[in-house]
Amino acid sequence: MPADREPSTFSVEPPTPPVQSGGRFRSGTIALVGRPNVGKSTLINRLVGEKVAIVSDVPQTTRTRVLGVVHLPEAELVLLDTPGIHRPRHRLNEAMLRAARAALDEADVIFFLIDATAPLGPGDRAIIDLIRQHRAPVFLLLNKVDLVAKPLVLPLIDEARRLFEFAEIFPISAKADADFTALLRAAVSRLPEGEAAYPEDEYTDQTVRTMATELIREAILHRTREEVPHAVAVRIDEFLEDDAKALTTIKATVLVEKASQKAILIGAGGSMMKQVGEEARKEVERLLGRRLYLSLWVVVDEHWRQNTRTLQELGYL
Repeated sequence: MPADREPSTFSVEPPTPPVQSGGRFRSGTIALVGRPNVGKSTLINRLVGEKVAIVSDVPQTTRTRVLGVVHLPEAELVLLDTPGIHRPRHRLNEAMLRAARAALDEADVIFFLIDATAPLGPGDRAIIDLIRQHRAPVFLLLNKVDLVAKPLVLPLIDEARRLFEFAEIFPISAKADADFTALLRAAVSRLPEGEAAYPEDEYTDQTVRTMATELIREAILHRTREEVPHAVAVRIDEFLEDDAKALTTIKATVLVEKASQKAILIGAGGSMMKQVGEEARKEVERLLGRRLYLSLWVVVDEHWRQNTRTLQELGYL
């Protein structure tokens, strides 16, 4: 986040204690890749110690590359959270896939996350084929091991090893683990020597406006199900700051593809939109550190996921 903004106060665990990098300062980029809903966003938030990526149990929550920075005494880790790699069906999905590929091109280290509660599938194998095209060392992270009996983890590791020669393998729980020192130490050892790219008080390159947009979308994902989450987007039309009153005003348009989705999102007598607005307002106020007036307007745009101009306006292209 830009240096002129105060850090947010989201309830995320503090960063893992410092690790030793072996002397000279190291700085590099780590791309997190995996199928949708494997826990990439949860992990980057835990490692950074701030909420830089929105989280929900809806697949394909992350739509763009999200950057988070871990500052250590002897190293800087620039983490790139990427959209879950999947078969594209719209121009939006194509843009998401390009964002994931671009992150891999930047990476000095790749974290490949898989869901330890599920067998390796075609999607995992497709991602392995993709990372074969890159020379960066690849760490296999088996996430959600806290939900699996230990005897079931080893066969999954053996199967993965037969598919690819991983530099490191870590069974983890992005939600439950309290200490990621071993993972960070291994990653730092693979990074090149170099100067830090970000000041110590910055933990993301996202603007406040972008983060507010995503927090509004996160509230929608939390409150709605069925057909709405994948067909919804948020565009901020007005972002005004009144320093004298310590008040920010945000007016935003929520895009959906069908009238039925609009009806679900608004709810009976506006009840659903009221819940969404209240949740979003609280989260954005935490980000801003000040009061927020939030106005949301729902609009039907049947082809927004295919419209290049709309995708550009939304920041997806």
